[in-house]
Amino acid sequence: MKRLLTAILLLAAIVPATGQNKKALKAENEALKRELAALQARLDSLQAVYMDDSATDTDPAAIPGASSVIPSAAKESPELSDSLIDLWYKQRLNADFQEASEYDMDAVHFTSKVSDEELMRRLQAMNAYITIPFNETVKNYMILYSEKMPRHMQAMMGRSLYYFPIFEEKLAKYGLPLELKYMSIIESNLNPVAESRAGAMGIWQFMYRTGKLYGLKINSFMDERLDVEKSADAAARYLRDAYSVFGDWNLAICSYNCGSGNVVKAIKRADGKMDFWSIYPYLPRETRGYVPAFIGAMYAFHYAKEYGLQPADVGMPAAVDTFEIRRNLHFKQINEVVGVPLETVKLLNPQYTHDIIPGNSGTCILNLPYAWTGPFLAADQDSLYLHRAGELLNAQVLKNIEESGGETRITYKVKSGDYLGKIAQKNHCTVAQLKKWNHLRSDKLRIGQILYIYRR
Repeated sequence: MKRLLTAILLLAAIVPATGQNKKALKAENEALKRELAALQARLDSLQAVYMDDSATDTDPAAIPGASSVIPSAAKESPELSDSLIDLWYKQRLNADFQEASEYDMDAVHFTSKVSDEELMRRLQAMNAYITIPFNETVKNYMILYSEKMPRHMQAMMGRSLYYFPIFEEKLAKYGLPLELKYMSIIESNLNPVAESRAGAMGIWQFMYRTGKLYGLKINSFMDERLDVEKSADAAARYLRDAYSVFGDWNLAICSYNCGSGNVVKAIKRADGKMDFWSIYPYLPRETRGYVPAFIGAMYAFHYAKEYGLQPADVGMPAAVDTFEIRRNLHFKQINEVVGVPLETVKLLNPQYTHDIIPGNSGTCILNLPYAWTGPFLAADQDSLYLHRAGELLNAQVLKNIEESGGETRITYKVKSGDYLGKIAQKNHCTVAQLKKWNHLRSDKLRIGQILYIYRR
């Protein structure tokens, strides 16, 4: 992919020069054009593998929290480019994040008691592997995260004590900068069951197709986009691939949000310049805040003590043990036989979407707080697996789950001005799917009509 960008830049740089052999120059230009065409064909073939646009199940946001998959052509519609930054500041804020919801980051200009000179010095002193320049946009996000939402930041710091060591291990495995762990804050607020309006799931906000592409299992019983360790591993591999395309971490981070296609287009519009601030004006609006927000979060964590920020007690265990499960096991069996609180089992094992570990189909991992390791091992295994099995794990229960296909049904109430195409676009499906799901023979709708929509 670097060769494609190089060829683009070379073509843009070619100009007539006096004293040169025009015939030779023309031949060189033609050769470069052929190379560019060959690379573009390769790009198109890869895109065809990664994203089947002919599929009826549309996937408009096919990278984690964004709208395309490496190296796909991006869709630039603001509705389809589903940035969790936008969701963070405007829609799906939990109680801890209400502090930040009032800010329009495109318009606000924060001031701080800390001077610009000191903010610049602190950024430089962080000595981050990733380039972190200082400007008014970055300054705004630095102040936002460090000063404007202390309750939210302290909650994130509390969760990070559990999640960041996992992310650091995965990033180190692929030789990536450990600072990339802060992207998880921008993506999901460190919420392992976060779901965007486009259907991106988990801490790292993988869409269905991208999750499958990076080897995450998604079926009726489990969704590994919600598996903290496996989704972190997939995110690390994605970022490694993005860096191999752009050779710049800020651009790789940017592509995670809006897709490599959008980044390539922005580079072209910036006359081939390949740094974030040169392409900044040409990126989708909601993506422009992604890298500055990443820097702001990283700064706030690094200088938390200077701002009086302390990790909140969010109920995460200090240590976790893992067990291999090779038989079907329900969370309620663990709760009622071993005594582990049901909510604790759910919190540490969100990938099992129906509270059933499908061990009969292959070895599965169960996470439990280390304090419960002894009681779990001491429990009589027959008593554990047989407890209420006829009720919780009978054939009909399992069949119903399998037939659901892992889909979640939501309801939509038709409003004035709605039509099938508009509803389909909002819910990232097709008109044909809407008609099939709701047994519609025509495109006519009535206000107040209830439609059923299915999402993975």
